[in-house]
Amino acid sequence: MTGALETSIDDITDRPPPPEPGLHSRSSELVRKLDGRSIVLVGMMGSGKTSIGRRLAATLGLPFVDADVEIENAAGMTIPEIFARHGEAYFRDGERRVIARILADGQRVLATGGGAYINPVTRERIAERGVSIWLKADAEVLARRVRKRANRPLLHTRDPEQTLRELIELRYPVYALADFCLISREGPHESMVEAVMDTLERGLETLPRLQHAPKEPAMTTTPFVDDANAAHARTIVPVELGSRRYEIAIGEGLIAQAGALIGRIAPGAACAIVTDATVARHHLPALEASLESAGVRHARIVVAAGEASKCWATFARVCDEIIAARMERGDLVVALGGGVVGDLAGFAAAAVRRGMRFVQIPTTLLAQVDSSVGGKTAINSEHGKNLIGAFHQPSLVLADTGALATLDPREFRAGYAEMAKYGLIDDAPFFAWLERCWEEVFARGPALTQAIATACRSKAAVVARDETEQGDRALLNLGHTFGHAFESLTHFNTARLNHGEGVAIGMGCAYRFSAKLGHCPPEDAERVERHLRTVGLPARITDIAGWNAGPQPILDAMFQDKKVERGALTFILARGVGQAFIAKGVPAEAVHDFLRDELGH
Repeated sequence: MTGALETSIDDITDRPPPPEPGLHSRSSELVRKLDGRSIVLVGMMGSGKTSIGRRLAATLGLPFVDADVEIENAAGMTIPEIFARHGEAYFRDGERRVIARILADGQRVLATGGGAYINPVTRERIAERGVSIWLKADAEVLARRVRKRANRPLLHTRDPEQTLRELIELRYPVYALADFCLISREGPHESMVEAVMDTLERGLETLPRLQHAPKEPAMTTTPFVDDANAAHARTIVPVELGSRRYEIAIGEGLIAQAGALIGRIAPGAACAIVTDATVARHHLPALEASLESAGVRHARIVVAAGEASKCWATFARVCDEIIAARMERGDLVVALGGGVVGDLAGFAAAAVRRGMRFVQIPTTLLAQVDSSVGGKTAINSEHGKNLIGAFHQPSLVLADTGALATLDPREFRAGYAEMAKYGLIDDAPFFAWLERCWEEVFARGPALTQAIATACRSKAAVVARDETEQGDRALLNLGHTFGHAFESLTHFNTARLNHGEGVAIGMGCAYRFSAKLGHCPPEDAERVERHLRTVGLPARITDIAGWNAGPQPILDAMFQDKKVERGALTFILARGVGQAFIAKGVPAEAVHDFLRDELGH
C-alpha cells in the first residue's frame, strides 16, 4: 500500500456533542479509568461495531472513528474497489498502518474492520494503546444483518453464508483474545452501550496491564519478552515452597516464549518433551521452534491421547525414551498437554535417574487450574485412579491461555468444573462471580485469565500450607471421591465421562449428601446443581450415558480411594457454598442410602 492511507484522520473523525447531564459524572469517571486508552471494538462484519461505537462515543464525549471509513477516505476508493484492484494482502497492510496511526492520535472509540484484529501486530498496538471489546454474534444474526449489503468483498462468493461460517470458525478463537466479550443481540443499541459501560466499569481494574501495583501479595505481573522483543504483561502466581519455590505464568503466547523461559531456570539443560498425539498437532511445532531458537536440545515423546495412557506400559515407555534420548539428571522433562500428560510426564520425571526437574505446559483449562499445579503425579491402576505416583513439584508452569482456543467446548466445560470447585471450597464470592460472569469466561477473554489466576492462587496457597496432603489440602478433593468412583466404573472411557464431568457430578453429589446429612441448606445444593447445569455440565449420576451400576459397586469403588483411612471413608462435604470441610469416618451405610436415593433404587 502507498502512503495514501497514512493521512490524518481529523477530517473524518466524528466529534459528538457532550453527553447528557445525567450521564456526565459516570462517563467522566469511566474515561478517567481508561487512563488515555481508546476503546476498540472488534468482531465480525454485522456485529454492530459502527452503530454501537458511535453511540458509545457520544455517551462518553469521545471522538469516534470507523477504521473502514478512514481507509476509504484516505485511499479515495471503496473497500470493494481496493480489493478488486490490489487484492486482500494490499488492503490488510494498509489497514494495519491506518489503525496504528489512529491509535497514536489520541483517545477515542474505534470500530475496526472484521479482519483487523486477526493481525498480531495490530493486536499488539491495540493492547498498548487501547482496551479491546469483542462484539460476538451468532452466525444466523450476522447473516441476517449483512445479507442485503454489497460492500462485503469477502462474501462475494457462491455461498456467502457458508463463507461467513468459515470466517467465524477461523476468527472467533482470535477474537477471544480481546480484553472483554459482549454478546451482540438484537435490540436497541442503547442497551448495548449500557452493557459496554457496565463491563468496563467492572472489568478495567482486572486487566494486568492497567494495574500499577498488584492488589494481592500472592499474584504479580511481570513483563516477559517475546521474539519480537515486545514486552507483554503476564500474571504470575508464585507457589511458595522455600528452596523449591516456582512460578505459574498465565497469559497468551507462552508456548512461543517457552525456550527463553526454560533457559532462564535451567541454563544449558536439554529437554524431553512428553505430549500426546492430539496436542502435538496443535502446539508441538511452536514449542520445538521456541526451544530451537533458544538453543535448547530437545527430544519428543508422543503418547496416545486419553486417560488410557496413564498406565504401566506407557509409563515404562516414556521412562525408557527419556533415557534413550540421553537426558541427564540435570535436564528437564516438559509436559505439554492436559492432565493425563502432566501426570504421566511428572511421574516419569520423579522416577527417572531418581528425580529430574520438569516443566508443566498445560494446554487444557482443567490442567491450567488444577492438575499442573501442586506436584501430584500419578498413573492409574486396575484397582482405581491415580493410585501409583509421587509428589514431585515442577520447576515452572506456563499456562498459555492462547492454547485454549483449540479446546473443544466439552473439554472447556470439564475444566470449568475444577475452576468452580475453588469457589465452592472456601471462596463464596468467587462462585457468585462465576454465576454472574460465566459467559465471559466461556468467551475466553480477560475474564478467563482472571478466573484461572484466582483458581491458581487458591491452590498455590493450599499447597504452600500442606504440600503432601496431610491436612487441609484434602479439601481440593471436593467431588473427587464420588467422581473417581464414577470414572472407574466407566473404565475411564472419556467418551462416556471425562474427569471434569466426573468432578461436576461428584460436587453435585457432595452438596446433596451434605444436605441429606443436615450439614448444608438444601437451597445451596440446588444452587450448585443449577449453576452446573446452566454451563452445560452434568450434575447427577443418571446423567452418565449408559449408567447401569447400583449403589454397592459405587461404594466398593470408593473404598479404593486414596483418602480411605483404616478402612473408613473420608469425604469432602459442605456447610454451604464456600464452606467445605473434611468429614472422616463417614458410615458406609449412610453413603449406600444416599446412592440408593440418587439412583432411584
